[in-house]
Formats: sequence, structure tokens, C-alpha cells
Amino acid sequence: MRLTFNAPITLTFALLATLVYFFFTHNSPPEICVLRGQIDTSNWKWYLSLFGYTLGHGSTEHLIGNLSLILLLGPILEEKYGSKKLLIMLLLTAFLTAVVHILFFSHSLIGASGIVFMMIVLVSLTNVKAGEIPITFVLIMILYVGQEVYKSFDADQISQFAHILGGILGAIFGYTFRPGGKTGKPVLSVK
Repeated sequence: MRLTFNAPITLTFALLATLVYFFFTHNSPPEICVLRGQIDTSNWKWYLSLFGYTLGHGSTEHLIGNLSLILLLGPILEEKYGSKKLLIMLLLTAFLTAVVHILFFSHSLIGASGIVFMMIVLVSLTNVKAGEIPITFVLIMILYVGQEVYKSFDADQISQFAHILGGILGAIFGYTFRPGGKTGKPVLSVK
């Protein structure tokens, strides 16, 4: 038996997030690993933070919680959709969450929770057929995304918005990207 690098995007992301946390976050996260709530186009690091914030984490529990789900779901998604498509989905989720966050919120954002929620919803759609809405997808949306909508009324330090948007993007990707095949016509058709 031998070890294999079975999910390169998933494993690389997990490794980078772990390195950032243990080498930098204990002192203070690097500027590119925290998304500030304001636009700063004069600073090149700000552009990197539009994606890099997903590598930073606020605590060991935050890191382990996110990586546990990423390492569980990522290989399944990477096998179904391919590394390139999964990378596109991760980057789109990070970027779109960053843009909407900057437009509507002034606090900082750190962590990969939006990506986790995208993966949770997306994995519930991996075997969807044209014209179908899986019950598991409906239940995941109610349990995970619904819970975040409910929690959004709490005064805490958690960005439920990133979770909700990640879940919505997972649903969009699930009905737009075909597993293993070409990106193209959505598999859900409304008549």
C-alpha cells in the first residue's frame, strides 16, 4: 500500500490553511488572510485578500471544524467534478462572498466557512438528474442554510452571511456544473 495525493485541490487548500494558522495566525494573521470591510485598491495585498481570507482562521476550533468538512467533502467533489472545476468553484465562492461582504458589511471576514457551506450543499447534488430536486438537497438547505438564517439575528462574531451565500452558490454550481462532464446547460429545467 502507498499514500496517494488523491485530491490535490482539497489537500493543497487544507495544507495552506494549516500553515497560515500555525505559522502566522497565533501572532496575527497576514494582511492577505483577512478581508477588511472596506475597499483599498491602493494596496496590492487587498486584492490578494479577496481570496486569501479563506486561508485564515480565528481559532484552532475554527480551523479544525472547517478542515474536517473540507477534507471529508472535497475529495468526493473533486472526484465527481474534477480538480479544475472544483478550483473554479472555490475561487468563485471566495471572490463573490468577498465582493458582497465588502458592499454590505464593514467588519472583517476570515475563514473558509463559505466554502464549507458551498461544499455541503454541492455534495447533496452530486447525483442529481435533469428535472429532479433531491430530497437530501432540500433537507440540507433547511438544516444548514436555514439554521444560518435563524442565527443571523444573533449578535455574535460569526458571518452567517458567508455561510448562506456559500450554500446558495453550492446550489447554483450543483445545477450548473455537470459532474465529470462539460459545464453547460443546467440540469434543472423549469417547465
